[in-house]
Amino acid sequence: MERVTQREKMGESTQPAQSWGIGRRLMLRVPIFVILLGILVYVSNATTVSWNNEPTGQTIASLAADTAVTFDNPRHVTLHQVGDYDVTERTMYVTATRPATGEKQRIRVLIREPKLKTGNGDAGGTDDAKNGTSLGTNAANDEQSGATVRSSLDNLPGVVFMHGAGHGGTPDDSFGDVATSMASAGFVTAVIDKPIWSTNDVTRDYPASAAAYDQVVDLLRGLDNVDSAHVGIYATSESTWISSYLLRQDPNIAFQILLSPMVYTPRQSLGFLAAQDFALVGANDGYQSIVRRVFSADATVIGLTNFDLPDVPNTAAYSIPTFVAYGSKDVMTAQVEGTETIFDLARQAGNTDVTVRAYPIANHVMRLGSDEEPGTPFADDYVRDLTDWAVGTVAGLVQTSERVAGDSLYQSIAVPDDLTARRGMTVYGLILHASMLVMVLVDLIVTIAAAIVTLRARLGRRRQRNALGFAHGFGNALLTMTLTTLATLLLFAAGLGQVVMGVVRLAWGSAPDDDPGLTQWSWPVIQIVCTLVVWAWSGVFARLIEVAASRGMLQWPPRAGSIRAVVSGREPVLASTRLGRVLFWITAATMLYVLLFFAFWGLFVY
Repeated sequence: MERVTQREKMGESTQPAQSWGIGRRLMLRVPIFVILLGILVYVSNATTVSWNNEPTGQTIASLAADTAVTFDNPRHVTLHQVGDYDVTERTMYVTATRPATGEKQRIRVLIREPKLKTGNGDAGGTDDAKNGTSLGTNAANDEQSGATVRSSLDNLPGVVFMHGAGHGGTPDDSFGDVATSMASAGFVTAVIDKPIWSTNDVTRDYPASAAAYDQVVDLLRGLDNVDSAHVGIYATSESTWISSYLLRQDPNIAFQILLSPMVYTPRQSLGFLAAQDFALVGANDGYQSIVRRVFSADATVIGLTNFDLPDVPNTAAYSIPTFVAYGSKDVMTAQVEGTETIFDLARQAGNTDVTVRAYPIANHVMRLGSDEEPGTPFADDYVRDLTDWAVGTVAGLVQTSERVAGDSLYQSIAVPDDLTARRGMTVYGLILHASMLVMVLVDLIVTIAAAIVTLRARLGRRRQRNALGFAHGFGNALLTMTLTTLATLLLFAAGLGQVVMGVVRLAWGSAPDDDPGLTQWSWPVIQIVCTLVVWAWSGVFARLIEVAASRGMLQWPPRAGSIRAVVSGREPVLASTRLGRVLFWITAATMLYVLLFFAFWGLFVY
């Protein structure tokens, strides 16, 4: 009697189940596998987002290799160049208010101004000043006499610099080289603290930011040495969305310099960025499907409203003289379609003054080489060209150089302009991911409790090996399935992580690896392993049904005492202890949630 009791304590049945044959087991296992796999395949296909990358390999041939900007100058206006003046600095402050919340930010403004070079009495040390009127002077014109005219350094043009992406941005670490160069050519430049208030990269308040920059524009216009009619902006990357709002608020902006402009909405621009970069780093097409799902999310569900900006792009954004600069290593912007859209919108606005320059080797911020290295210089002639363009533009001269020049523009895929928010998929995805995290946490807690119980049992006097009372091999099956599923999850994270790091290196200006490696082969491997895991789980569930049937639980009516024997642990199906049964079902549910997670991201699209 004591021996039977001990077996019961160890979770072993007093009435061993009669084993089924292989054929009977397959007849049960295959339908379970088909049902489980069918559910996962359905989820993967239901969350699939169609995406048309055509046309691919778009180009715009430049009209001249030389990027220099030249003007017809019949009045012989002195066109100052970089280095003509020394530069002085001073600091001013404005207080910017965010209308949506009433928050205030005290913004430091670093003003750089040109000054005459020491010991040089002419307009800036250039021979041109001896034959005409110097830009930035209020002295009387004397073109016919050819008299030397000295600049009084007033009525100068101005430029406000607008920050790109990133949470920080101060006058001390932003635009220092280009702002100083433009000041040395006769411009009063302003670099400011980035207006961010309590926002972050995904909650940025673009209309409020535009109003803050406009305050600084007005600040320059009010300076004694600035010509209020000739204040322009220099916007880069993310701030070209802000400049679109700014030009609606203030149509009197004189000109704009756009570095790597984001012409389309954030959903379209960032979707293009990710899809193109995933392709460039050699990511498997499966990882591309992740991009499509992410950029089809309805961000308003979680309170984010910047994914779809109204009226972007619009004609007002390109209604003034515009200088656009791209780098051939820029992997973030749609250069071909962007250029075509800018020219089209400018024409609609009645503006024919658009100049595009493309620089070889330069990256997204027009630097040479990788942004990982400090002090990376600009593309060779970039600062010279934009300064010459700005000088001639504020002088009202007619440009004689080609409008599109430099390197040829290239774009690997089309802008996904048909991307839309999919609210149902977004809600399902949020619920799935949140509940999966909850299940993982609960499973971790139960697993820790089970580990403590097992450890105590093995260190106790009786040294019990099966403290959780698992029967019929379910303990080993559960451990194997759990480790396999988690290993697959880690492989997925590693593959996606390598893709993301490859994209980051591209953004910094590095070249993609010749061998994609993990980013290419990990996806099909994960798909195969996921399918095998589903097959293994179908075997576990089929075995559960087999054991339950042998206990008389599945017949009608159930065999007398069978349910009580199972619940009490005397004749267990899974385990003789309650903790063992709880651990099994919670872990099984958690692993199935992980499979649904894989299905959501498209791993069951074959």
